[in-house]
Parts: sequence; C-alpha cells; structure tokens
Amino acid sequence: MAVKIKQIDEWRYLIPKSGKMRVPGLIYSSAELWPPIKDDQSLVQVANVATLPGIVKYSLAMPDIHWGYGFPIGGVAAFRAEDGIVSPGGVGYDINCGVRLMTTALMASEIRSRIKELVGVLFKNIPTGVGSRGKIRLSTKEEKKVAVEGSAWAVKKGLGINEDLARTEDQGVIKGADPETISERAYKRGHDELGTLGSGNHFLEIQTVEEIYDHKTANVFNLLEGQLTVLIHTGSRGFGHQICDDFLKEMGTRVRESGFDLPDRQLACAYINSEIGQRYLSAMACAANYAWANRQIIMHWTRETFEKVLQVSPRELRMELLYDVCHNIAKIEKHTVDNQEITLCVHRKGATRSLPPGHPNVPEIYRAVGQPVLIPGDMGTYSYVLAGSQQALDETFGSTCHGAGRVLSRKQAIKTAKGRAIHRELEDKGIYAQSRGRTTLLEEMPEAYKDISLVVEAVHMAGLAKKVAKLRPLGVIKG
Repeated sequence: MAVKIKQIDEWRYLIPKSGKMRVPGLIYSSAELWPPIKDDQSLVQVANVATLPGIVKYSLAMPDIHWGYGFPIGGVAAFRAEDGIVSPGGVGYDINCGVRLMTTALMASEIRSRIKELVGVLFKNIPTGVGSRGKIRLSTKEEKKVAVEGSAWAVKKGLGINEDLARTEDQGVIKGADPETISERAYKRGHDELGTLGSGNHFLEIQTVEEIYDHKTANVFNLLEGQLTVLIHTGSRGFGHQICDDFLKEMGTRVRESGFDLPDRQLACAYINSEIGQRYLSAMACAANYAWANRQIIMHWTRETFEKVLQVSPRELRMELLYDVCHNIAKIEKHTVDNQEITLCVHRKGATRSLPPGHPNVPEIYRAVGQPVLIPGDMGTYSYVLAGSQQALDETFGSTCHGAGRVLSRKQAIKTAKGRAIHRELEDKGIYAQSRGRTTLLEEMPEAYKDISLVVEAVHMAGLAKKVAKLRPLGVIKG
C-alpha cells in the first residue's frame, strides 16, 4: 500500500485523509530524518490507525517512528472515551516501559577513575538479561498489591522515599487497576522479575551533564554541567508482556463480534466502554504500576551501590529523582478538541508525555517551567532532558518522542557488527559497558538507531518540547 505524503512545513508531513481513514496522519520529522521514514511500512501503520473508530484530530507519529506491532513505535492516537476504542497494540508489549533520571551532588571528574568499578558492582547488584530473576520473590497476594499500589508499594517496603513518588509521572500509580483481570500465567511470569532490568534496549547508565541549553530550567531541574547523573530504562518485564499477549488474543478473536473492519489484524481492539475494553484498561494499569515499582526498586539499589562503593553517606551523595516518565501507555485524559473539552483515551506507544508550564499534572516543583521530558539515547550516544510545551498540548495531546528509534532490526545489527568488538569500541570512547551476553551489545550498537541529536532537534524545532540539557554516557549495564 502506497501512502501519499504532503509536506506542510520544515518539521511536519501530512498523510491526507483517504479511503477508510477517519482523520489525516501527521508525522513530525526533518529533512535529515525523512529519507528512511518515507519508504518505511510504519507510514502505512499511521494510515491504518487513522481508520479506527473514535479517533480525533490526527493519527500522529514522532521523529523516532519505526515499524511496530499494529501501531507504529513513536505513534500517538487519541480516541473519544464515549465511542472510541482501546488497542493493546497502541500501547505495546512492554507496558509502561519508561525512564527515570537521578541527579547527584557529585561531579563526574571526581569519580572518573571509579566508573568501571561502579559498573561492575551495579551489574552484580541489579539482575539483567532475558529471563533474569530478581532478589524479590512475590506471592500472588503480594504481587496483586504491587499491581494496585505501584511505586508506593516499594516505598512502603523501605525501597525509596516519599519524595520519589512526587517526582514520578502520576505519582507512580494509575488508579483503577484490578488484579482480578490478570491471568495466572502473567502472575507466574512476574513473581520473581521485580527489581530486574531485563534485556534488549533496557539499560542503567551512569552519565554526566555535557551541555546546558536552558540555564533557568536546568536550575529548577537541579542540573549543572559536569554533574554525575544516572538513567534507568526498563518496564513491566514478562508481567506486562503476558498481559498484552492475553488481551491481543482475546480481542483478536472477538473483533468480528464488535463489527470492526480492521486493515491489519494486529490492530485488534475493543470499544473503551465495552466489558473487555474496561478489563484491558484495568489490567494495563496493573502492568504500569508493576513497572513503576520495578524502576523504583532498581533506583533504590543504585543508591545503595553508589553509597557502598564510593563510601559516601546519603547526604553526601544526594542521589535524587529528577523525574520518571512512561513511554508505552493508554491514559484517560481531558483535552480540548475543536474548542471543546472532551474525555479521550490517549495511546502513546514509544512516545512521552510533554506537559507545559502551569499544567496541574506537572509536579509543583517543576510547574513554573514545565514537565521534565526524558529522551534516552542508547549506549554510546547522548541522552537529553527537555521541558514540556503548550504547543505539544495543543497539537499532540501533550506528547513528544521517546528516544532515537531503530533503523536496523536486531538481526540486521548483529550482521552489520560481525567481527567487531563493540565493548572495546565503547571503551575507546570512555564508556564502560557490561552485559549478560555479547549479542546484546551487537543488537544495541549505536548505528542500529537514528541519530538521537537529530530526533531531539526535530521535536525542539517543531515545538513539542524544549531542550534543557545533554547527557553523555560514562558507563552502562545491559541485559
């Protein structure tokens, strides 16, 4: 299927409404990023999403767009709560995959010689890799509490402080989670994965603030040049994966009963107000809460590791959460469409919320400058901190990109990296990497992704978030 494209301006490309599309498609990109996008099947997915019932304004895509399951990764779509749909493919398998950034009182120059040691101990203390098992073993009863309470469950167990909750998106919990909507198989997969990093593009990275673009906002975010920071990127592990799989199968078998004429079976969905639609939202909330608890626990163990290795007190370290954002989620939110405030189910798949100054969902400490937006690179590439904007709220339901976006599949990356020692290449750049297996480093090599700096520049120039700081990696652990 060929997709017609019309360039609107330097940063926006339109897929005009045609055929069964209910709204146009709108892609944010740039001249440098556009060539690999224009021939990618992800544009067909943008058009396919535009055919779904209840969609409003546009089927949107961010500059990190690439092919995904049903919805493109980097896709955003909002559906009317009264007559629209919810789709597991619009959230993704790794429900609430997200990132949290911690600041410290340390300067990178002070501990440069200890980075390799820190990486080694972090790798030992935080389980990584496919099927990794954590130090926490949950009974089904306790797992249900995690699914309902989210980050607060971890804090109650002494794995964090109350200030962490205030600096987490939605305070680390989506309300309405119903643990009775979860399969026995999902509980089985999740009972020993809490506090684990997982595999693929998930990582824990020690970084330094390389450059400040907006000093006023950086000051509010407690960021300064040369400072040591830590970024955690992971999600709901096998628990969330199984929940997605369960509902995709069930919705896929029942889609004909609902009268949907889907252009792609991977777009399996249900009306938001239907029994199965409500069940999915409750189950998805459980997975999102599990993911927040997971990142909270990993952050706590990271704090402990730094204190122990560097022999510093919590007061000297001052490892504080700047913010935690989720990437793969569907949320019930109120937005203004055609000058009328309506309730929508906003799907963000590989996309990050970007809320402007003054928005009530921005933590009070950041409300004057806007929500911290965290855009991770991958090992060997920069990560970025941005601030949310009013333009994002007006144009994209308060959304922006979530990362660089793949240009090579994992199989292609392994083939391209044949014969190379990626860990040595990284070490030559001053980055110490440790992973469970050699394959992960090959799959996740920097060339497998778009240039993160170009992606961030595109959303900055398009007005979907404003650049605040650039972070350079020093050490990373991966699965």
